[in-house]
Amino acid sequence: MNFDLDADERALQQGIRDLCNGLFPMGKIRDLEASGGLDADSWRALVDAGVFSLRLSEDQGGVGLGMAQAVIVFEELGRALVPGPLVGTHVTRTQGAPEEILTLIERGDGVIPWLGASDVVAALDADGVWLISKSEIESVPSAQPLDPLTPIDRVRSLPQGRSIPADVDVIRTEAAVLTAAYLVGIAAAETDLAVAYAKERKQFDRPIGSFQAVKHICADMLVRAEVARAAVYAAGVHLDGNGDGDIARAVTGAVLLAEEAAFANGKACIQVHGGMGFTWEIDAHLYLKRATALTALLGGSDARAEAMAAAL
Repeated sequence: MNFDLDADERALQQGIRDLCNGLFPMGKIRDLEASGGLDADSWRALVDAGVFSLRLSEDQGGVGLGMAQAVIVFEELGRALVPGPLVGTHVTRTQGAPEEILTLIERGDGVIPWLGASDVVAALDADGVWLISKSEIESVPSAQPLDPLTPIDRVRSLPQGRSIPADVDVIRTEAAVLTAAYLVGIAAAETDLAVAYAKERKQFDRPIGSFQAVKHICADMLVRAEVARAAVYAAGVHLDGNGDGDIARAVTGAVLLAEEAAFANGKACIQVHGGMGFTWEIDAHLYLKRATALTALLGGSDARAEAMAAAL
């Protein structure tokens, strides 16, 4: 199957990339990291750009696109490390939830990401989807989250909430694919960061990128990102009903490859930067932290690997 983007998809990709470059330069991400919050004006710009209404029909205020286009958008959000409950707000709005900042959890997990920045929590369980106002939840913020822009609250008391007529399995599947797309964006950004440094950093009067050992690291990073991207694009196509394989396998494979690419490329990017790579000033750790946090929120790779093995 050909996953080359058509002219409209490339325009969508470039439009979101330009928006993110303007709203979320790395200096802005650093500033938001210090506060651990969201910028209201930037979030409103994402809303106005249609990030959360992308797949709504035109009569609902959207543009009627599909998951194949949504994964392109979320890949760009990941490339720019855009913070916040992006996935939860997008997938629940498509399923009819109100126009609010909404974070998504599995009931029983015991933690809630981005609670402070959200209006509503959507709790998923065997009985469906339940909307819970932030003010009704008793929780304790984690003092030192792994990723400062993925703040975590530990739940003390979680009420049942208000049921909405949404398909819980669809929300879980779409959330997994969009998170995987975000991770692909992280993997691509890590590759770009490593390659740029390898071109400018000199050793023995030569750019370190000219040395075979560094070339191999960067080439492996590119391959991981490209393979993961193809798998995520394929999952998006399947969810739009245009695939010819098993949807569960396509989604599980995409998530596994995206998790691996984002995490492994983060470590490789730090390695390429050498002794400076693990310092606070180098941006590589920001990508690795976000990748690790999102992988944990997806339930970790081990359970998904077991599910993939069982499906083979």
